[in-house]
This record gives sequence, structure tokens and C-alpha cells, in this order.
Amino acid sequence: MPTYELFYWPSIQGRGELVRLALEEAGAHYVDVARTRRGMAAMMKHLGGAARSLTPFAPPFLKSGSLVIAQTANILMYLGERHGLAPKSDAGRFGANQLGVTVADFYAEVHDTHHPVASHLYYEDQKAEAKRRAAAFIAQRMPKFLGYFEGVLGKNGGRFMIGSRLSYVDLSMFQILAGLDYAFPRAMKRVGNRYKGLRVLHDRVADRPRIAAYVASARRVPFNEDGVFRHYPELDRPR
Repeated sequence: MPTYELFYWPSIQGRGELVRLALEEAGAHYVDVARTRRGMAAMMKHLGGAARSLTPFAPPFLKSGSLVIAQTANILMYLGERHGLAPKSDAGRFGANQLGVTVADFYAEVHDTHHPVASHLYYEDQKAEAKRRAAAFIAQRMPKFLGYFEGVLGKNGGRFMIGSRLSYVDLSMFQILAGLDYAFPRAMKRVGNRYKGLRVLHDRVADRPRIAAYVASARRVPFNEDGVFRHYPELDRPR
């Protein structure tokens, strides 16, 4: 079994958590590089572009032997094929990637609830705009995405998002539900019953032995107000 090197920010879950979940479920050996001694310097060296022509734009990126793969959906497609976490057919593989890219779109919209103006500004510098953005997200965008994912799950029989066995897309759905429960507990409590299939899927993934062990371990970075999913009570205002 190869040892992977995962490069991502050490103090947040963020998009890197989707990769961590896949590695954990696969039972893969990996090093979360930036959480090791001098790991941040190693990550920044890769981002500096000194070592290769095709430099990652930003974390997460994964090193597998001499191969460096960037972009979350791209990494998950690679790991899915290597570790049985994706369908084997072309239609299934590209379908899983399609869902993975849609997850990335959803992540961007979650991020913009607390940073709607600019990422380099503090939340406190864009609080008024964040309140407006979060209200629209809760009322319109969150139901649209969750409704879409619920529909995909139902059309596939209700047990897995795609194919006939667990894939990295199911792990991503687990993370989305967990993140929304943290960031918007009031809103999720109000609308949660609309997405019963996704909730059952979340709980089924949470009960998987490797995922349960990971979530209970120090390897799982806690949700916090530096990541994508942030809990600001003033933004959690369901209509």
C-alpha cells in the first residue's frame, strides 16, 4: 500500500476534509503534511512552483509517488479509482466526478455566506453583506442543492449516491450534512425533514467503522470559525 502525502491547511477541515474522508475509508496510509514539523514550509515550496511546471493553484493537493494531483474533485476521482470508492464504468466514474464538482460548487456558496465580498477581508468587515448572503443561501441555494442531491439519491435507489456500493460521493454527502448541522443548526432543524434520504445516508456513513474511528480521533480537525463551515448565530436565521 503506497503512502500518500496530503497537502492542506493544518487547522481547518475545509475542502481537504473530503480527501481525508476518502483516505480514511480506504484504509490508506497517508501523511497530512502541513500538520507535521516543517510541513507548512514543504507545502509552500510546492505552491511556489520551484519543483515543477504544473504548480497547484491552492491546497488541497495530493502527492502519490512522483504524481502531484490538485483540485478536490480531481483527487477524489483518482482515489476512487484506486481504492474501489467509485464505479468502474466510464459512465459511473464521470457521473461521480460530476457530483464531486457539484459538491465543489456548493462549498463555494457556503464559503460566500461569511465572505461574500472578498476572501482577504475579515468577516467583521463584511458582516452586513454576509447577513444578506446567508439569508438568500438558507432560503434558496441550500434547498436547491440539497433537493438536487436528495433527488439523485432517490433515483439511484436511496442507498448510495451513485452505483451499487459506497463511493467518495457518499462520503462527501456525510461531510456536507455534518458541516451544515454545525454552521446552520437552526436552519437545518427546520428544513432537515425534507431530506430524509440524505440524513439516513449521513448516519450510515457515520457508522462505518473506519469513519467512526476517524471522527473520534485527533486526526479529525474540529469544525471552527476559520474553515468553510462556520457557525455565526447571526447568519443562522431560517425564514
